Amino acid sequence: MELNNFIHGADWNDFPQDIRNQARRCLLDTLGAGISGRCTELSQIIHDFAASVYGGEGAHLWLDGREVSPPGAALANGMTIDSLDIHDGHPLTKGHAGAAIVPALFATTPTKKSARIISGQEFMTTLVIGYEVALRAGMALHSTACDVHTSGAWNALGCAAMTARRLGLTTEQTRHALGIAEYHGPRSQMMRCIDYPTMLKDGSGWGAMTGVSAAIMARSGFTGAPALTVESEPVREIWADLGKDWQIMEQYFKPHAVCRWAQPAMEGALALQKIHQITPESVKRIIISTFHEAVCLKCRQPRNTEEAQYSLPFPVAAAMVYGQLGASELKGDALTNPVLLRLVDCMELLEDDTFSRRFPARRFARVRIETTDGETYDSGETEANWDATAPPTDAELRDKFRQLAREQLSDTRADELERAVWSCADLPDSGMLLALMTSK
Repeated sequence: MELNNFIHGADWNDFPQDIRNQARRCLLDTLGAGISGRCTELSQIIHDFAASVYGGEGAHLWLDGREVSPPGAALANGMTIDSLDIHDGHPLTKGHAGAAIVPALFATTPTKKSARIISGQEFMTTLVIGYEVALRAGMALHSTACDVHTSGAWNALGCAAMTARRLGLTTEQTRHALGIAEYHGPRSQMMRCIDYPTMLKDGSGWGAMTGVSAAIMARSGFTGAPALTVESEPVREIWADLGKDWQIMEQYFKPHAVCRWAQPAMEGALALQKIHQITPESVKRIIISTFHEAVCLKCRQPRNTEEAQYSLPFPVAAAMVYGQLGASELKGDALTNPVLLRLVDCMELLEDDTFSRRFPARRFARVRIETTDGETYDSGETEANWDATAPPTDAELRDKFRQLAREQLSDTRADELERAVWSCADLPDSGMLLALMTSK
């Protein structure tokens, strides 16, 4: 399908049933990550920043209530999702669409106070459009660029596409919006953030802000076409199956709040621990063989949540101590837990050339644990849970949402939000979702 027709002409009733269900799964999972992320220092800082610098009207900060401009809300809420690395992702883009798509969609959807009502079906249709455009833009950029860039570099185009639909831009204006988003999207060095973890994260908040801003600018006549990741000859095949083959179905979900690259090793260690009843105290040595990018996650003694999320040794050790990783296992006393840090100290990381060649389409690790009684246990090849070939069930994702949401919301409000998301396509007015996400 031609891109402009897809952006402005797609209809919920034309989407296959599995696409519709995946859309609500992605929405629920991303909102859970955003709600839980509100407990982070990063989110507190960026919310205050948006309120002071991006003041205005038309959008709101999540679980805050303050009204700001749509670009400001997209920035702050996108960075909040990114603050806790437990949101969905896509293997071939090496990154994340939902962390930008969902906040940009909320930022450009009228509230109940507006005279214009956006139905639940329209809301969900726009969400699918955002995912499909963003993920293809990411695949195109990775296939034509020599550097490893943050997700904001390409998910900005999905946000621009959604906002173009929301604003009713013309074909030419939409083309310029995509070009502006591509040009100003944060082409940041992802591996720098791996080597030196900070609050910069994956750039998705900036991608959301850039995409929303790009469409608003294009509506006023600002030019920026063409977007090379959309229109150039080398990427033509990536866009040829738009509306036929669905990249949203290739999404993975995360059971743990750390970089996906660390999770194959975590699952290997957890499997060995469960099968052989290995206690943390009985471990003598842990040898992890994995792909190059995962070995780069070398931080052993994280001082904060960001360093803990971009580590391989720490989350493997934390998984063996706590079982799973959420916000509470990535800050405070967990960072100085002596049992956990002893496991980190006895861990060796090895790069496996075979695993490196199979990245990014597949991400493997092999874990060997030597115990103090002389036994050695080998996990064999392991991958992270909940990828597209073995996705979580709806029940598992809903359970994950409840666990994340109830860290910040009352049980009643969490349940109401879950039901609203799950039945969003049936809502006459999607403003109900916005109200549930914005008030304190």
